Amino acid sequence: MDNIKKVKALSIWIFIVPFVAINTCLILITQFHDLFPNKENIIHFTFPYVDGGASISRTARYFPTYLVFKPAMFLTAYLLIKYWIYNKKIILNIHGNHKYLKKMLFFGIGSAICLVIHSIFLGIKFDIDAYKLFRRVIMLAFIIFEIAAQTYFVLIFYSIKSKLKSFINETYLKCKAVLVSILIFVGILALPLVSMPGNKHLKHALEWDYFLGVITFYIFTFLLWKKKNN
Repeated sequence: MDNIKKVKALSIWIFIVPFVAINTCLILITQFHDLFPNKENIIHFTFPYVDGGASISRTARYFPTYLVFKPAMFLTAYLLIKYWIYNKKIILNIHGNHKYLKKMLFFGIGSAICLVIHSIFLGIKFDIDAYKLFRRVIMLAFIIFEIAAQTYFVLIFYSIKSKLKSFINETYLKCKAVLVSILIFVGILALPLVSMPGNKHLKHALEWDYFLGVITFYIFTFLLWKKKNN
């Protein structure tokens, strides 16, 4: 099926584009200090996946790193919208309508819109509490919408897996289910930590690792579909 090929291609790029972008921003701000006109913005060596030395937004909101981050996130959002639309078409072709299909599409496209809004406002400073709250809410909405879309994807595919046997490797569907379960579990456990002051480095490390977990879902999509489909 042509839609399956498109989903496989989209899924690998949905992983590569944001992964390369955020790590490029990290390398630029920690290693290429001469590129930054304001030396207060530079960060000395850190591996935030472990030590939580900086948040993702801290590495991406200053010139020139936002020139990498923002276009990459806009592209990722576009790819996400196409990804969820093509998945809807695949499900309709193989199974027909499903009770979770509209929810999957709603949350999937919603997560992409939240990512665009977050990227637009990243680096724009207003010393207003309502604005700061708005940015946090948008980022939280992106995470919730993305995990919800991924959850509905897994639920749909498990419910129709008998029809998908000739198309998918069930091992990777199980991997998706385990990954989404871990993301939900960690997200619930992390809510009190994120809402409380302090523990800055732990929060930053969690942010990097959680984002990596979210986009790893799409690597499993690439592996999910068999190379040859009946």
